Amino acid sequence: MTDLPPLAQNPDNTPDDVAQELLRKLRQKQGNWVEWGIALAQLQKAGYSPQAIFEATGFEPIQQNQVIVGAQVYNSLEKAEATVAVRAHYATRGSDVLYELRLLTQEERATAAELTFSHQINADEAREVAKAIKDFSRLPTLPEGFENHPGDAIAYQSWKFARQYSDFQERSRQIAKGLKFAHSQTARKKIEQLLTDFTVVPKSIAPKLPFYRLESEEDLPRVVPVVGELPLTPKDLHAVPVVKEVQPFRMVRFAGEQAWVPIPGWQAVLGAEDPVVILCNSDRFPSQTQNVPEPVLVIIDRTRREWNATSYFVVDRSGELDFQWFDTTPEFPILGQIILILRQKKILDEELTKDSWQIDE
Repeated sequence: MTDLPPLAQNPDNTPDDVAQELLRKLRQKQGNWVEWGIALAQLQKAGYSPQAIFEATGFEPIQQNQVIVGAQVYNSLEKAEATVAVRAHYATRGSDVLYELRLLTQEERATAAELTFSHQINADEAREVAKAIKDFSRLPTLPEGFENHPGDAIAYQSWKFARQYSDFQERSRQIAKGLKFAHSQTARKKIEQLLTDFTVVPKSIAPKLPFYRLESEEDLPRVVPVVGELPLTPKDLHAVPVVKEVQPFRMVRFAGEQAWVPIPGWQAVLGAEDPVVILCNSDRFPSQTQNVPEPVLVIIDRTRREWNATSYFVVDRSGELDFQWFDTTPEFPILGQIILILRQKKILDEELTKDSWQIDE
């Protein structure tokens, strides 16, 4: 493997000798995985591409993402003052588990990590735990009998799922899971009632998310600044700022915080009265979308604030924007409706990114 070439422009002002030392430590796997994540994040922030880092260290891009995000979650455990035992455990292993907790708040991450540690939960189970906690936190009020605790969040999910099954085996599995994780005695009692109450509550089916995929370069128009209409002066020409595209969606920035991104003129977009774009990863949405997270653009129409059961909406959740679907009229204001979720153009070797990876920690 070779060293990284020096950057002509280094936005993080990381000296090249510091970068070379970081990649040497990564190449030799010095320190623990949390330190690897910090070093990888520093290199990427300095402008080095994941591919260049891979060629110099052996850390594949998908590995880099997991370790960087896992380290950020670990840092939030320290800030939330998680127990010494939990921090000591995850300082040497479990980056894949902490990665699954990335969408939780700092406080939720700490309590979830305590739970995953005490129950020796693996990454796949941690994904379910994080989803249960996230869904539980979105409820306008705590369900009767359940407390604000990750164990009760999982218990509530199991209680809800168990009531939707008429199959005795699946129903029993959900009841056993709920009893395993229930934190409060009231939650345990609610679940135990299902041992004698066999009422089946029909499941509300969420609508499909409006995902679109860019299939070709022609689908993605280019944003070009307009100088004006003749007659014009050289000053007018020079006054137009240079447009810098940000991949993978060709988003452009001018001076300041404003940014624009080109969206194909599909009917869903043309029919929007007040469209705005929010950037996020696809894992902010239900797992029905895909297994490997990827960056997406979420197009919102701010004029559509009337609830309906066939759409997803953007709402204010404790001062932060969140995406939700409601099977009944919500008790808090809707800020807009999701009209389209745009995936980036599919890469040729996309199947390679679906391979799982293992790394010694």
